[in-house]
Amino acid sequence: MNKPIITVIGSINMDLVTVAARFPNQGETILGKQFLTTPGGKGANQAVAAARLGANVRMIGAVGEDTFGKELLRSLRNEGISIQGVKPVTHEHTGIASITISEQDNRIIVVPGANHALTPEDLDKCESIIAQSDVCLLQLEIPIPVVERAVSLAHRHGVRVIVNPAPAQPLSPSVLEQVDFLTPNEHERALLFAGIEEGKFVNKLIVTEGAKGVRIWQDGQEQLIPSFRVPVVDTTGAGDTFNGALAVALAEGKPLDEACRFANAAAALSVTKLGAQAGMPTREDVESFLAKQKGNQG
Repeated sequence: MNKPIITVIGSINMDLVTVAARFPNQGETILGKQFLTTPGGKGANQAVAAARLGANVRMIGAVGEDTFGKELLRSLRNEGISIQGVKPVTHEHTGIASITISEQDNRIIVVPGANHALTPEDLDKCESIIAQSDVCLLQLEIPIPVVERAVSLAHRHGVRVIVNPAPAQPLSPSVLEQVDFLTPNEHERALLFAGIEEGKFVNKLIVTEGAKGVRIWQDGQEQLIPSFRVPVVDTTGAGDTFNGALAVALAEGKPLDEACRFANAAAALSVTKLGAQAGMPTREDVESFLAKQKGNQG
């Protein structure tokens, strides 16, 4: 089978990760247990997840011409991801995310930097990349006008679009109408449809509910695809792994419920290791895990 072509349009960040026994209280200083810098950004994370699961991935985004930017581009190339659509920005630093991990949870502050220098015109220059894709995957760590242009271009060329509406922001009804799937968590879902009738878009919804799994609707029928129970080390990047895996599965023609089960398995494996991209599984990892789960049920 030919590798599916997935274009990911989104953020490219360096994650600055601190591991601590607990989160500090307001105004308190505590000693941490571990610190590392690791490639991140929701866009780059989803691109890496899709690439490791067997897709031909193209990245569209922006980085600064600084040390972090050079390191992140090298990391994407090492994953086999095309960076032809990544724009170098001279007047902004590369985006960063400051992540504190404790108590099987995380708290994150993102400074967008070069990610917010991406423009709709940059997307126009990448129209041929978008047009050749099986699936376009987007998130909201880049300017909303860029997201709108990307969705419009993909829709024009009949390319399926998945939007992961994170961090939570409202989207225009025209964007909601043109996308094929929306993958909010419960909080993002509430904001996404504030003042908008959700019913007409319900068949596009794939709502991630953490440990419970994901909720989908097919022909108006609601279904919960349960998650897998695994030992949790770091939840950073689990949602990004889910989205990258979902894009691969749908591009390969899997039915929606099967695609979500595949994506749940990838996300489950990702939380068993430290670091967003470091924990992302390979195709072999996911297929082996699913076979084992099937064996356990049998």
